[in-house]
Amino acid sequence: MSAKTVSFLQMKDGTQADYLLLDRSERDFARGLPDRILETLHRLDHSLEGYRVSRLEHSLQTATRAEADGADEEMIVAALIHDVGDELAPYNHAEIAAGILRPYVRPEVTWVVAQHSLFQSYYYVHHLGGDRNARDRFKGHRWFAVCADFCERWDQASFDPGYPTKPLGHFEPLVRRIFGRDAHDPRYVKAVAE
Repeated sequence: MSAKTVSFLQMKDGTQADYLLLDRSERDFARGLPDRILETLHRLDHSLEGYRVSRLEHSLQTATRAEADGADEEMIVAALIHDVGDELAPYNHAEIAAGILRPYVRPEVTWVVAQHSLFQSYYYVHHLGGDRNARDRFKGHRWFAVCADFCERWDQASFDPGYPTKPLGHFEPLVRRIFGRDAHDPRYVKAVAE
C-alpha cells in the first residue's frame, strides 16, 4: 500500500494518519479549483444552443455588465459563474453555482445566485404557462431587490452578440483571487441566517 493511500476499506476503520493524509490531499486538490472553474467556463462555449450567444459569452457579458455597474469582486465572480451548472444540472443549475460559491463569498452573493433562476423566470415563464411572479414569495427578503437587480441589469440583458464583452482572461485573476481563498474564511463568509 502506498504512503499516499489510506489503510481503510470502510471509513469507520480509518486512523488519524489516514484522515490527516486525506486532509492534505483535499487541500492540495482544492488549490486547483480556479483552474477547474476556468475550464468549466470554457466548456460553456459549446453548450446549450438556441441563444444568439454561447453560454460562455452570456456569462462573460453578465460579468462585464456587473463590473461596469461597479459591483464588488464577489458579485462579479458570481455573475461570471452563475450558469456553470447548466451542463450537469439544467433544471437546478443555480443551486450548483451557489454551492460552488458558498465557501468563498458572503451569504448575500450565494443567495442571489441560488435564487437567480427563479427570479430570471419572471422574464419568460408566462410564455410557457407559468407564473412570472413566483419570485414574489421572497418579497420582503432582505436580498430580494439585490437578486431582482442582478437579473434585470445583468443576467436577462446579456444575450447581445454586439455588446463589448470582456474576455475570460480579463476575469481570470478575479477567479483565482476569490477561489484561492481559504474555504469558509470568516473574513469573507459570515455565519448569517439566510
